[in-house]
Order: sequence, then C-alpha cells, then structure tokens
Amino acid sequence: MNTFNVPTREDVSTNNQAIFDNLNKALGFVPNLYATYAHSDTALENYLNFANAKTSLSAKEKEVVNLAVSEVNECIYCLSAHTAIGKMNGFTDEQILELRAGYSSVNNKLDALARLAKNVTVNRGRTDETVLENFFNAGYTKANLIDTISLVGDKTISNYIHSTTQVPVDFPVAQPLETQSV
Repeated sequence: MNTFNVPTREDVSTNNQAIFDNLNKALGFVPNLYATYAHSDTALENYLNFANAKTSLSAKEKEVVNLAVSEVNECIYCLSAHTAIGKMNGFTDEQILELRAGYSSVNNKLDALARLAKNVTVNRGRTDETVLENFFNAGYTKANLIDTISLVGDKTISNYIHSTTQVPVDFPVAQPLETQSV
C-alpha cells in the first residue's frame, strides 16, 4: 500500500497554500486530514466550502451527527477531532460517548438526531421509518432532514479519506467506544 505523507505548505498548490495560511490563522495549525485533502488542487477548498456552508443545524447539532457518523464509519481521526470540538460545544465526556453510540439520554431532540444520523449511515440512506418518525416528532423539519443527510455525506467523505490514507491523528486520540461504559 502507498504511504500517504501529510503535505506541508511548500508541497501544495498556490491556492492550497492560501487555505493553509487561513487555517493557521483560524486554528493555529493545519489539521493533518485537511492537509491530506490538499494532495488535490481542488478538494480542500471544495470540502471546506461544503463543510462550512449554511445549514439549518446548530453547531452543537452538527457535532451530534459528526460523532455518530464517525463512530459507524470507525474513523479514529474524525472521532478524535469531533470529541475535541464536541467538548468546545459544551458536551461532557459521557455525552460524547453516548452520541458516538447513536443516542442521548439527556436530550430527547438530540437523541432523535443521533439515532437518525446513525441509522442513515448504517443503512446507507435506507432510513428506518420509526427513526424518521421520531426525528420529526422531536421537532425537526424536512429541511433539517436534508441538512442532516448532507452532513452524513460530508463526514463520510472525511472518514473515508482517513480510512484510506491513515495519516497521523493530530488531536487527543479518542478511546474506542467498546472500552467505555455507556
């Protein structure tokens, strides 16, 4: 198998160098997975535009989806990154473990969202009718449904890129869910 390096600023196109500069200003570093997108002259910009596009979901709701999807897809990079981001959005360690498992015991609305995100991912879009009904009964709309499915796709792209490239995780590494008590 090819080994994927993490490109540095000097290794990438002029367009990607500008994006690296912006990421450094905003985050203080360029995450390895984002740098890996920069092997392509267009993928990093396209991904960031999609990931940062307007949505009907709050930042906290987006993290619910990101955690559930990344757990199903077994992406340690994204689980690690979104565990850190989830904490920044106010989730406790215990809540993050639940969301990774696809549920929430403390918030019915987020529970419906986590269950939907997990179900959509596990069933590759063939959503269980009961899960969908619970999502709508929790107060979500058809717009929220479409935005959630779009986010499942967004996160799956990153999950697959990391699963294929295995670039080093540059966040505190999330522990496997099965070793945790949920």
